[in-house]
Amino acid sequence: MAQQPLLLLEAVDVRRATQVGTSRANTISTLTIPTITFVEAEHNPGGGIMAVNYLQRRIEALEPAFTSKGLDRDVFRGMGVRDAWTFASAYRNKDTGVAVPARGIIEGAIKQWEPDESDPAEFAGCNHMFAEVTHFEFRLGDEEWIYFDAKERVARLMGVDLFADVREALGA
Repeated sequence: MAQQPLLLLEAVDVRRATQVGTSRANTISTLTIPTITFVEAEHNPGGGIMAVNYLQRRIEALEPAFTSKGLDRDVFRGMGVRDAWTFASAYRNKDTGVAVPARGIIEGAIKQWEPDESDPAEFAGCNHMFAEVTHFEFRLGDEEWIYFDAKERVARLMGVDLFADVREALGA
C-alpha cells in the first residue's frame, strides 16, 4: 500500500482567468481556497430519542479569499461584478522532488476590500473576499478533486457525481 505523498506548498498566485498579465505572484501573501461544507437538514422527531443532522448533497455558499501586499488597482476594476479567477499553487512532492501544479477556477465577485492597519515600517496588506460564487473546481496535477457548478447542477468529488441521481429523478 502506497503512502500519502508529502506535498509542501511553495508558491501561490491569483489572477483573472479571462485575461493575461494579471498575475499576483509577486504581491500575494495568502490565498484561501473556499471551505466545502455540506448543508445539513435537522430531523428532530417528537417521539424519538435524538435529533440527527442529515447531510444533503448540496453545499453552503463558497467564500474564497486572498491577501496581497500593497494596493491592488486591478481588484477595483470590476469589483462587485462576477468574473472567472484562477487560484494557482505549486506544491513540491517531497518524495519525488517534482513540483505539482494545483488550480482552483472560481467564478464569483470580489465583495470585500479590507486594508490592514497602516504602518510605514511594514508592507500593508489588503484582504479580498469573494461572494456570488457559482462555479468552483480544483485540480491537483492532472486529477480533478472538486467540481461544483450551480447552473449545471453538478457536484463532483474525486470524479464522483453526487447529484447525478437527483438530476435523473427530476428528469433533467
